[in-house]
Amino acid sequence: MTSVKVAAVVALLSASAAQAVVVGVESSSSPWLGFMNVFNLPSNGGAFQFASGWGVPDLRATFNDPAQAVTMLPNTIGDTNEYWYIGQGTNPGGPGAPGNKIMEANLFQQRSDGSLSGTTVTFNGFVTANTLTSAHEARIFIRDFAPDFSSFNETIISAPASGAFSLSLVTLPGTTRNVQWGMQLKGVNVWTTDTAPFGSITYSSVPGPGALAVAGVLGLAATRRRRA
Repeated sequence: MTSVKVAAVVALLSASAAQAVVVGVESSSSPWLGFMNVFNLPSNGGAFQFASGWGVPDLRATFNDPAQAVTMLPNTIGDTNEYWYIGQGTNPGGPGAPGNKIMEANLFQQRSDGSLSGTTVTFNGFVTANTLTSAHEARIFIRDFAPDFSSFNETIISAPASGAFSLSLVTLPGTTRNVQWGMQLKGVNVWTTDTAPFGSITYSSVPGPGALAVAGVLGLAATRRRRA
């Protein structure tokens, strides 16, 4: 009887494990996608303007595969038209020109084959650098869309200033649902040469050097205590 109970518990644990999938910050060779939502400035009412697919490099996302990291910068637009930049005349854009839109850049991966549907999806990673100013907000998300993208469930958190992050979402069953996980950067658009003062954020699948150094010191201290 005892062996039967143990077998049942093992089977239950195995089934639970099969229902959980962990994803992370993967390399540039993974199928990353980009999507942009554009809004008016809050001072102009903040109304939604348009949404479209966006090239990953155009999101100002740069991968560093040896460091297992990706850095996101504020979004830039090379169009000098007054739609995008504030200034005099019909083409005010250029170095130093204030942006005229709020851009919400989404860098993500997506599975639509049912492999992440009906499961608990957990997205783990680290923020290894974050110098963004108050002009931009970084968030991390998991989204579970209907097959036609008409509705979705999500979990979304603000990116930490540094350190580990972890979020989970229980997705709905369905072989054609669209499950996404990734990072979002939202804020005013800036001219391409003006990004530095606005900062950037770097995500990684491994802790930053500072965190590793702290872990090493703590580990050394613990070893010394054990020897004592």
